Amino acid sequence: MVRGILIAVLVVVCAGTAFWGYQEHKEKNAILVQAENNYQRAFHDLNYQMDLLNDKIGTTLAMNSRKSLSPALTDVWRITSEAQSDVGTLPLSLVPFNKTEEFLSQIGDFTYRTAVRDLEKEPLSDEEYKLLQRLYEQSGDIQQELRKVQHLVMKNNLRWMDVEMALASGKEASDNTIIDGFQTVEKKVSGYSEASQFGPTHVSNKQKDERFRNIKGKEISKEEAIEIARKFVPFGKDAKVTIEESRKGSDFKFYSVTLSDPKSNTQLDLDLTKVVGYPIIFMNNRKVGEAKISLNEASEKAMEFLKKQNYTSMELFESTQYDSVGVFNFVYVENGIRVYSDSIKVKVALDNGGIIGYSAEEYLQTNKKRELLKPKIPLEQAKKKLSPKLKIMEDRLAIITNDLGKEVLCYEFMGTMNDDTYRIFINAMTNDEELVEKMDEHESSYEDMI
Repeated sequence: MVRGILIAVLVVVCAGTAFWGYQEHKEKNAILVQAENNYQRAFHDLNYQMDLLNDKIGTTLAMNSRKSLSPALTDVWRITSEAQSDVGTLPLSLVPFNKTEEFLSQIGDFTYRTAVRDLEKEPLSDEEYKLLQRLYEQSGDIQQELRKVQHLVMKNNLRWMDVEMALASGKEASDNTIIDGFQTVEKKVSGYSEASQFGPTHVSNKQKDERFRNIKGKEISKEEAIEIARKFVPFGKDAKVTIEESRKGSDFKFYSVTLSDPKSNTQLDLDLTKVVGYPIIFMNNRKVGEAKISLNEASEKAMEFLKKQNYTSMELFESTQYDSVGVFNFVYVENGIRVYSDSIKVKVALDNGGIIGYSAEEYLQTNKKRELLKPKIPLEQAKKKLSPKLKIMEDRLAIITNDLGKEVLCYEFMGTMNDDTYRIFINAMTNDEELVEKMDEHESSYEDMI
């Protein structure tokens, strides 16, 4: 009888294990199918955007009316932005594709700068028309190469998940059609000379990315990186640590450290720069319980955390509560001037006040020694640019990055109108309106911000 009971128990356990395994397999397949669908959509959208881009640039060459040319160039800028977004969705982080992204960015920057100027007073020069002609031909080359990849993907039912897995494992197949196709596109774009196409005033992605390399100092070892990570994450000595180094060809060198605490069964991930060892991104995806502290208390804990990391010149810019999590955005302040590009985000769990997220990527990319200019335009003159219906609540000096990727000194005004709150930036040197933002009143989701 005992034997029969044991057999029955074993049958139940085996059946339960099989059912659990089946459910796990089913859920995993559902996630893979969704990811594959997202990749396929982004890829076909990219091809569509490149078709539009080539056609739209070609249309501008036939235009003679300044009234038509300006919106057409604006369309080109919009299309390049959407194409860049599609590229960013694809699993190509480990495939050298920066030249193609930079090429799209350059087209967008050039067409935007041209579209916003007064083309009646300053029409396109012969050189600019020649540049548009080259961009038309080169975008056509990219279009054709992507169409070849698209044809093979559809003909052979190729899967993007296979690409992601190949890249993640570092074992890219030599005959991987998708990877080979994008490498061909990248090689072709690399043949386009940036210097010959864009003038000295052009602001490229390369110039922006160089700022990340402004971090000066010696490269740290893996042992030093682990030591920094242990201090950053207050786990006990029993915590298991694994570390990986960025692969050859990455935009910048960094370490990825994972700490696993056996006591709390918690795993934390931290990326650090290889030079000096600055923490870039930290994530703790633990389940957060019911909120027990206020958003204000959490902001104080976030500020205290930053001070421990030697970020003492930071000021809270905005705070948002999402369920039981507080997200806080801090900006760098120099001589009373807010520098909005130099920002750090901190995520705090409202159940116990613990730091569960941190991102200093923007700060580390843009922070540098700046020559702080004095405003040429008086404050009262800048106020006259505002709508008379706007009730000004506060004003300050701030540095923002404009649409052309340049830092500009502005007067920042916070005001209300018709029960809505606005933030308006007026250039303190030219008195131009740089940016107008309507502040959201509703609760925002920042789940994926950090």
